[in-house]
Amino acid sequence: MPVLEIRNLTKIYDGRVRALDDVSLKVQRGEFLVVVGLSGSGKSTLMRCINRLVEPTAGQVLFDGVDVTAASPEELRLVRRRIGMVFQHFNLVRRSSVLTNVLSGRLGYVNPWPSLLHRFPAVEVERAMANLRRVGIEEKAEARADELSGGQQQRVGIARALMQDPEMILADEPVSALDPATSHSVLRYLEEINREDGTTILCNLHFLDLARRYGTRIIALKAGRLIFDGLPSEIDRDRFREIYGEEAQEVGVS
Repeated sequence: MPVLEIRNLTKIYDGRVRALDDVSLKVQRGEFLVVVGLSGSGKSTLMRCINRLVEPTAGQVLFDGVDVTAASPEELRLVRRRIGMVFQHFNLVRRSSVLTNVLSGRLGYVNPWPSLLHRFPAVEVERAMANLRRVGIEEKAEARADELSGGQQQRVGIARALMQDPEMILADEPVSALDPATSHSVLRYLEEINREDGTTILCNLHFLDLARRYGTRIIALKAGRLIFDGLPSEIDRDRFREIYGEEAQEVGVS
């Protein structure tokens, strides 16, 4: 059984804008699935419909056999514990320490009252330090989040997602605000998590060279519709121009 199945998913904003149009796909465990497409193609809406940060207009999302679209608040909370998320703009509490930001990824598992006062069990602090060590910024644990570079902040976001022991990570344009070298650094950590832990990764990317390098499978959205689903090796110049049109040169087609 696939870890994720999307059936005829549609999202219409304000009764007019069709951000997703009858999208269906299955994602197998352990895939590194990259979603490509122009800005406004529906990539972020797809990602946020999966864990119902955005409510779909129609269709179903099944995660490990659970109908997320029909889940009660308690069922949805349990599903979200199993799905980590890495955001485009980091979504860190900028004035809090790196360690506190990482520990916030464990809020779905610990007693909420002490955690509101930033008091976590020692075992969770040890887990957070191990995850910071894994993404190479253990020494930044006591620094404020807003003192870090963009690449370092995104690594904090990855460490926070790892605190959930996720079966799947949704990464929504995680490197769009980063330079090329830093982008590769961040994506290599996601690749390592995918390969070593078997964690399924869904990652929105704009640049096609990155999609080819890291994806085990690529899907493309255009105007909310799924127009390609295949291997990175199956993408050629003509296919990319079908997806991106006149912007093809700007996103790495050569």
